[in-house]
Amino acid sequence: MAVLRGLDALPEPPTRPGNGHLQDWALSPLALIEAGALAARRSGGDVFRLRLGLPAVVGASPAWNRRLLTDPGTFVSAGSFSRVVPYLAGGVILTDAPGHAPRRQLMNPGFGRAHLAALEARTRAALPAVPDGEFDALAWADHAVLRLLNAAYFGGEFDPGLLHAFLAPLRRPFPVPAWPRPLLFLRVDAELRRLGHARLTAGGDDLLAVLAPLPGGLVEARVSLAAAHDTTTHALAYALWHVAREPQWHVPEHHPAVLREVLRLYPPGWMGSRRLARDVTWNGVRVPRGALALYSPYLSGRDPALWDAPLDFRPQRWADRPPPWAYLPFGGGERVCLGMHLAQMLIHGVLGALPPLRAVRGDPAPLPGLTLGPRGPLVVRRA
Repeated sequence: MAVLRGLDALPEPPTRPGNGHLQDWALSPLALIEAGALAARRSGGDVFRLRLGLPAVVGASPAWNRRLLTDPGTFVSAGSFSRVVPYLAGGVILTDAPGHAPRRQLMNPGFGRAHLAALEARTRAALPAVPDGEFDALAWADHAVLRLLNAAYFGGEFDPGLLHAFLAPLRRPFPVPAWPRPLLFLRVDAELRRLGHARLTAGGDDLLAVLAPLPGGLVEARVSLAAAHDTTTHALAYALWHVAREPQWHVPEHHPAVLREVLRLYPPGWMGSRRLARDVTWNGVRVPRGALALYSPYLSGRDPALWDAPLDFRPQRWADRPPPWAYLPFGGGERVCLGMHLAQMLIHGVLGALPPLRAVRGDPAPLPGLTLGPRGPLVVRRA
């Protein structure tokens, strides 16, 4: 019988005396996980260890992604990173089996293609004008997505100033998004109750009209709204930047490939986390119950063993199917992102409405926070 090894057998990035990987995790997490993935590849494996104050492993292969995302009884959301961020600590995001599937079934109709198609005209009308001169695509995308989400969720009726105040901390470096904001959340919940009551009494066809009648539906609205804003903003900003740099891709038939390529290179959800409900054996290593189990769409999308020229922006690669379980900007399995179709609808709608653009100057280097976005600014202009 083979002898199982412990976590000490796993490769890991270089550590710092006294704090393991905590300092690098806080200050330069992309470089940290890239070093870990390289160490794993050099050892002939696909998992590496991080020393974050509790047992933690990161997998960087399609096999690991598939196992983690299709075994919800072992890899659970309770106790994952989402729990420490008040914006995400609730609703279906943290509901595990057996409650997750029926809860998700209740919410799916509102976020499905058929219902979202009925909202397209409303969201299109909410799109702000494109400035005549130079403008920062990142700042413009932030403003645009605020308006689009207000239209999709609330028919544009949510107090814009309060909506901006609620979502602004998510765009700050960690740990700012994790700080408690009880008074702000009370104001937001009061606005949700006001609008939710109107939907229950007078009806409506926006997303709140679907969520408000559900038990805990107002919490689901608040959490899914927070999850949608920065992810959609950053993907849209990168898409604007790349079609401005390479305008041959700024035609409707190419926009789906542009967005897929943006999400491969810069997945807003750059790291996903679960906790182990039981011990797991992976390639002869025992990972103990309670450990953090991480997967990274950022690493999978840039793995040179899976993609040709992985650091290049090449929308043409999407003429072929991607490697299975290597492209995960919206997660996978039964917990695939609830807002996937909403984000795609909004971004494609914006790209289709934009005039030709040209890039002026900018810093697109990925900056990890709660989500992955460009360091910015990304200055563009009308062509």
